[in-house]
Amino acid sequence: MTDPRSQQSGVANTTYPCGGCGARLEFAPGTTAMQCPYCGFRQEIAAGDREIREIPFAELANLARKPVGSIGKYVFVCQRCSARTETNETASMCQFCGAPLVIDPGASGQLVPEGVLPFAFDRPAVSTHLKKWTSSRWFAPTALKKVTTAESTKSTYIPHWTYDSQTVSVYTGARGEYYYVTESYYENGERKTRQVRHTRWYPARGQVARNFDDVLVPASTQLPLPELDKLAPWPLLDSAPYQPQFLSGHFALRYDIEPENGFEEAKNRMAPVIADDCKHDIGGDTQRLNSVDTQHNNVTFKLMLLPVWVATYVYAGKNWQILVNGRTGEIHGQRPWSKVKIAIAVVIALIVIAAIVYFIATKGHTTGTTHHSVTHH
Repeated sequence: MTDPRSQQSGVANTTYPCGGCGARLEFAPGTTAMQCPYCGFRQEIAAGDREIREIPFAELANLARKPVGSIGKYVFVCQRCSARTETNETASMCQFCGAPLVIDPGASGQLVPEGVLPFAFDRPAVSTHLKKWTSSRWFAPTALKKVTTAESTKSTYIPHWTYDSQTVSVYTGARGEYYYVTESYYENGERKTRQVRHTRWYPARGQVARNFDDVLVPASTQLPLPELDKLAPWPLLDSAPYQPQFLSGHFALRYDIEPENGFEEAKNRMAPVIADDCKHDIGGDTQRLNSVDTQHNNVTFKLMLLPVWVATYVYAGKNWQILVNGRTGEIHGQRPWSKVKIAIAVVIALIVIAAIVYFIATKGHTTGTTHHSVTHH
């Protein structure tokens, strides 16, 4: 339900009263239901009539939205204690009573998400994943393995753009074919031969095509993008059509990367795959690419909310942030390094290198002149 007061003094927000005690229901990770944190009352999230759509990129200009830079903070009015909360998030908690706050989709000024991938496990399970992660960190201080609980954990839906594109790429390059030359040389006065590889290059040009599906690009800069990317792969097939009930009791960031800019990043992510297709098409033993001209056709996109536990643990008096994939438990983030373990590893590596150099030096060195006799294979 929507509280009329919130429309008068802040953004319209939605709440879900508990049918047992009148408190506020929150989405329960790992289920398809909302649950009261006080009396345990549960209510299934009814399947709506929405479907996850792929939106033609050509229609983007006609969609109702405001530029990211023109949207200020949202002002939520808590329907439990009437307190006002200012935030950049589309789902949050009342800073006074902790009641869940979820913006009405049409009140955000942004594109409405098409789908949401709900959290699969709750806060206590984060500690289990954290324990596995800390115990498997190489070159980390031994004491890190004793860290099994996070100082703070925040279940946050992170917006991501996905893009589909039918690409056709025209390339120019060269195909390299190996051939071998037999060379003779002297070692310790003994004449020996060896095969030396060379490459003949032939010009090449052609065309390749590939259909990309759900190329994923983070749509928020509030968390480190490299760490977000490492949380992949995401089981997007398990996503549900967007319903604000999935956000209740959790946090959700709004996107600050426009879909147009996201598509440019998607192109960058497609480029290496296209380059590999071109090289495969060229064939031969090795390849060179001089130019690749790609045309994108029938481009579609959508906005998805993906679940991330943003956790902070304390080690040696310092806070370290990690990100946990809310579906798979994959963890990436900050970790301390053991200078002692690294130093020992460096010493061992130097000893191995020194042993190899000594072995080569004692084996002798090549003397005399090298003679070439060429045979092709």
